[in-house]
Amino acid sequence: MRRSRVQRMVLATCLGSFLLVIFYFQSSLNPAAEDRILGTSWHGKSGRSPLQALYDSDQFEQSSLQATHQQRRDLLSSVCSRYTRKRRLLTPDDLRHLVVDDVHGLLYCYVPKVACTNWKRVMMVLTGQGKYRDPLEIPANEAHVSSNLRTLSEYSTPEINHRLRNYLKFIFVREPFERLVSAYRNKFTRRYNTAFHKRYGTKIIRRHRQEPSNEALERGDDVRFEEFVYYLLDPRTQHEEPFNEHWERVHSLCHPCIIHYDVVGKYETLAEDANYVLQLVGADASVKFPSSSKTTRTTDDMTAQFFEDISPFYQRKLFNLYKMDYLLFNYSIPSYLRLR
Repeated sequence: MRRSRVQRMVLATCLGSFLLVIFYFQSSLNPAAEDRILGTSWHGKSGRSPLQALYDSDQFEQSSLQATHQQRRDLLSSVCSRYTRKRRLLTPDDLRHLVVDDVHGLLYCYVPKVACTNWKRVMMVLTGQGKYRDPLEIPANEAHVSSNLRTLSEYSTPEINHRLRNYLKFIFVREPFERLVSAYRNKFTRRYNTAFHKRYGTKIIRRHRQEPSNEALERGDDVRFEEFVYYLLDPRTQHEEPFNEHWERVHSLCHPCIIHYDVVGKYETLAEDANYVLQLVGADASVKFPSSSKTTRTTDDMTAQFFEDISPFYQRKLFNLYKMDYLLFNYSIPSYLRLR
């Protein structure tokens, strides 16, 4: 019995030493060794990762574009420090919006209604090993097929940590209320979005319309913007389930106070910022971000019209709901709001 106990102690000591060695080995890896073990390498023209390309360039005199993006990073850090008291751990659910490009070393957090269809198309070209050449040749519905792109939530914890440390992380944002109105117009005023009408429209009408018709309760396809606002502000809404991604706040989708984003692109400077990311990637000159030719896109003037019938009381409540997005990404309070 004594011998068995001694054997167990020796085995435990050896196992403990083995774990310590593994921990030490993993924590002391140089980037090249870590890349080999975790199966990542850079295929950009310079042989550098996009992250290296970004921060190496910061050592020299900055261009106006580089300075702009540095200011956006600084502001994001400052606002997060001011308003975030305690950091929390990321969960796999937090990482579902982070699309991974292991070929070039990219993490892209997609935000619906901020050119995310075109960015997914571009990511499919970048990761497709030549299968796709022109983003615009990829149908919009195919860009949203989950199996066409990997998200960070699909990786193991060591692989996640490696990518968060070594990949360039970028996000594109938009004026919050303009994005919100764009989501409303797309999901509730287009006849083809029957799935949204059934799931959300019928509930919104049932709760927030006085004396709704039976047809409206059945179809849910004529939700008014005012009713949509009431739904967003109703305490029951978030108590029952998280916001749909199309109107969820960016800080709740992409967690910019936990994940350090290296590039914050804006919808208002989409072409310029998209080209900046592709330059950092070292993407082939044939890979172009699709230019938008839509004449139906939601503008600031259009957004103002939707808010004309919203009372100052509800304007204030709605602004408070999206306030962190305004602060984090340096958007001014819209002039059309009547908050006082």
